[in-house]
Amino acid sequence: MSERMTIGQLYSGTLHPAAIHRDRSQAHSPSHSTPGSGEFRKLLNENLLKISNHAAKRLEQRGIELEADQLVQIHSAIEKAAAKGSKESLILMKDMALIVNVPNRTVVTAMNGKAMVDNVFTQIDSAIIIS
Repeated sequence: MSERMTIGQLYSGTLHPAAIHRDRSQAHSPSHSTPGSGEFRKLLNENLLKISNHAAKRLEQRGIELEADQLVQIHSAIEKAAAKGSKESLILMKDMALIVNVPNRTVVTAMNGKAMVDNVFTQIDSAIIIS
């Protein structure tokens, strides 16, 4: 079963363990932390992937939900970009695009397929395509 993250569950710019959907019986109890996959939990606990306030707003406005496995793929793409010396990277994944500040491991903006049409991406030095 795949876990989804919705934007209302973001924690001030950084992904937080509470960012994963919980079943309704646990949703109102802050003492329950939701377990994710081991790799995903590591990303959360070590704050290896952040989402800026601007990106969080764009994700919410555009109805984009990120699944746990997608977050792991994004983190992996950022690591590859960092290894090549990238600073600002465009990540294309399915029907969405993310602009990421690589040194800070921060998603700075996001758009869905509809918002990408006729769009020009500027101030990037690399692009990663995730299939």
